[in-house]
Amino acid sequence: MRRLILTILILASLTTHAQLLYQISGNSAKTKSYILATNKLVDMAFLDTIPNVFKCFGRCDKVLTEFTMQDYEAIAVLRKAALLPDSVKLRNFYNDKQYDYIDESLRLTLGMGLNQLARMKPSYLTEMYRAELFKKWLQFDESRSMEGFFQSVAAERNIPVYGLDEIGETMFMLFDREPFHWQCEELYNLIENPERDVKQEATIRDMYLMGRLTDIAYQVEGPDNNSTISFSDYQVYCKRNIEWVKRLNPYLREGKAFIVLDCVYLGGDKGLLAQLRKAGYKVKPVNRK
Repeated sequence: MRRLILTILILASLTTHAQLLYQISGNSAKTKSYILATNKLVDMAFLDTIPNVFKCFGRCDKVLTEFTMQDYEAIAVLRKAALLPDSVKLRNFYNDKQYDYIDESLRLTLGMGLNQLARMKPSYLTEMYRAELFKKWLQFDESRSMEGFFQSVAAERNIPVYGLDEIGETMFMLFDREPFHWQCEELYNLIENPERDVKQEATIRDMYLMGRLTDIAYQVEGPDNNSTISFSDYQVYCKRNIEWVKRLNPYLREGKAFIVLDCVYLGGDKGLLAQLRKAGYKVKPVNRK
């Protein structure tokens, strides 16, 4: 069934001429670099349908991404950062009925309740819960996700991988970009209305498969978005895009950089592609031939 769904989606993307790979040049760059939009819900087999993606990757001598998944020391730091301070108790932010409802829902979905998970930050629990929803309803398979494919290949080939965020910034984006009471409310709302996030991520995935990066940006920042990735989150992403351009400058001017980022960050008038053009770079789709 999963292969049938993937085949249908791939055919849909080919029919609509999806454009997900871009070439970056100009602005004193010695050679070309490339940027690829990804979606974690899409199987890595979909990469075979993106024209010239492996050819472009082969021309590059470094990979840049949001966060380096091969940095195990950083991952250990992040896991520690996901814990609540001893002085903060999750129970204090819910009434008894809400707390019991969250506990039961986590047990049913994650196999663990708040006895085991009450020390985790709400934002972490939200992401865990979302992942399980996507596995159940959207056939999400983390081991087959295209998101980390090029990082893994780079590690095998001893190609350096650089993260655009420092570890402190990654911790902020994952666990602290929203006030704590918002995180608590967001976790409860997700458990109470899981269909909102499932529908939103399914829509973004379908837009991605059709190469509609600008529409993805409008989908996230639109007034109808009531999922956990909200308008306020999108504003944080947009501000970060401006900083990312500054950090990308030395890599782009050196050339031969292969940049892999989630599709949510790239499209729209505030997306990374637009910010790169504003900084003086030529950004154009890779020729399908």
